[in-house]
Amino acid sequence: MFITQVIYANKIVADSTTLVVKKTADFNVNGEGTAAAWATTSWVAVTVQESASGKSMTTQAKVLYSDRGLYFLFVCHDEKLTTTLTKDNVSLWKEDVVEVFLWPDQSMPIYFEYEISPMNFELPLLIPNFKGRAFGWSPWHYDGDRKTKRATSAQGGEKKSNATVKSWTAEFFIPFRLLGPLLPEQPKPGTKWRANLYRIDYDHGFTAYAWQHTSMVGGSNFHEYERFGTFLFE
Repeated sequence: MFITQVIYANKIVADSTTLVVKKTADFNVNGEGTAAAWATTSWVAVTVQESASGKSMTTQAKVLYSDRGLYFLFVCHDEKLTTTLTKDNVSLWKEDVVEVFLWPDQSMPIYFEYEISPMNFELPLLIPNFKGRAFGWSPWHYDGDRKTKRATSAQGGEKKSNATVKSWTAEFFIPFRLLGPLLPEQPKPGTKWRANLYRIDYDHGFTAYAWQHTSMVGGSNFHEYERFGTFLFE
């Protein structure tokens, strides 16, 4: 597991499980990560948790927050866009995808999961997880200021099913209003949430990537929420 340096309250702390989330003004996402705000924060590595072939590709992510919600940027080195699904709210994890898990209130075993494919299709879910029995529920009244904003792009090839590429990028915004009763309060400096960042790729068979590995001896179970990392809001 790699070690990062977390800078908070003017102190540098070696910590592999905490990600300091910097604050930003709101901006538009375009799927390319060109907004100036992204230059204010550092990349975090999303590394292989399980690989059928033993191969891996570089995956990096950034996270920011505003008064309205959370921004995410993933850059995934790739060889082929293994993606054929053409609508939202389907089993996106069966093809190439990146995922975010957010667990703001640790008093309840309920968290938010968000998936986005290279083709910009999404799957937002509320996950009740009772002793490993986890199942997703889709948002209700999913529109207006409760709806995500998202965009994707491909580099070194076309953004289309089974295209040869060098990488693909996902950029998205999750509004706090969508998280609704999961939020004990609006994040402010010093607030901590449990969270994790993931990727699934199928170039060389099933390969699972995670910021914080949720299976200590391998395995692809992303729902071991007690092993999530921590977002520390700056």
